[in-house]
Amino acid sequence: MEAPPVTTMPVSGGTINMMEYLLQGSILDQGLESLLHRLRGLCDNMEPETFSDHESVYLLKGQQASPFVLRARRPLDRPGAPWHLRYLGQPEAGDRSRHALVRNCVDIATSDVLPEFLQEMGFRMDHEFVARGHLFRKGVIKIAVYKVFRVLVAGAAEGAEPLSLSYLVELSAVAPAGQDTIADEVRSFAEQLRPLVQLEKIDPKRLM
Repeated sequence: MEAPPVTTMPVSGGTINMMEYLLQGSILDQGLESLLHRLRGLCDNMEPETFSDHESVYLLKGQQASPFVLRARRPLDRPGAPWHLRYLGQPEAGDRSRHALVRNCVDIATSDVLPEFLQEMGFRMDHEFVARGHLFRKGVIKIAVYKVFRVLVAGAAEGAEPLSLSYLVELSAVAPAGQDTIADEVRSFAEQLRPLVQLEKIDPKRLM
């Protein structure tokens, strides 16, 4: 799976400031089939794409208070597919009026030498995990339902163990900056998934 959300930035001719509109929640294992059934009825693809991705989170510490974070993700179920390098910015300040969390998003495809490149640039790997699950689409919205697995031995994604008895649920859409009506579309779709799952704006800084 291409890591949700996927935004390929142009290599020439300027740049586009892309924003991710996001809502997140979780559902217990026993509620998974009910949620998938609901999504099949609501989404454009009745049968979801499945994915199994290995993601490593890299930090670069400098003079700033918090380190610079990049994410390297590779598909385990599609040998030869490109890696993806992702940057996710901090949630925008003063967005309480918006119906979804909003942050800058950059996602580019790379070769398989990405880990070595990041290490040469001075990044160090902080942690890694495996994400396995299902991906639905509804217009510009992506709905990812996946379980997180803990990697027990560094780099050995195949022996990962489940982190919890629940699945993460993420609704996301990526669009150029200024298209805040996207947040309303994301929230409207999230309302259709109640009471199976409650999706909210979750600030990652609150989890640290």
